[in-house]
Amino acid sequence: MSIGIALFLTWAGTRTVQGILFEIRVTGHLKRAADANTIELAQQEMEAVVKYLDANGINEGYTSIVWNGPNEDVSFWFQNLSAALSELEKTPAEATQLEKSNVLMKLRETILDGTTITHPMGISIFPFNTMYCFWAFLSGILAAVFGAIGFWKDF
Repeated sequence: MSIGIALFLTWAGTRTVQGILFEIRVTGHLKRAADANTIELAQQEMEAVVKYLDANGINEGYTSIVWNGPNEDVSFWFQNLSAALSELEKTPAEATQLEKSNVLMKLRETILDGTTITHPMGISIFPFNTMYCFWAFLSGILAAVFGAIGFWKDF
């Protein structure tokens, strides 16, 4: 097996693991917050998310490599989640059921785009997006070069 293929398979495996870990640590909690029926449950899940993101430096910057688009803005996403948590915290215990339902509906609309969790593209590998891109590119080039050498060597 060529070094390029081995590098690519390692890259693919690492990306898969990073995606799974991000789902466990962040998007799974966001989905639970969006599905919560009480302010307390939603607040508990949002606190876990905001705390994790802040502790791991996932609170500013862009996931993009070449240009910065709005769908890759980590700062906006983090601030939006923090603001949603703040709204939950400000909801008084004596609020009416209608007021609580409105807060929960607003939270759901903040977190979900239909049934999909809203987050910047490539966030599961942030802030190492450039490294992962270089790794994929290098492994693809090496696989092509060593594959071509192996192909021509058989002739």
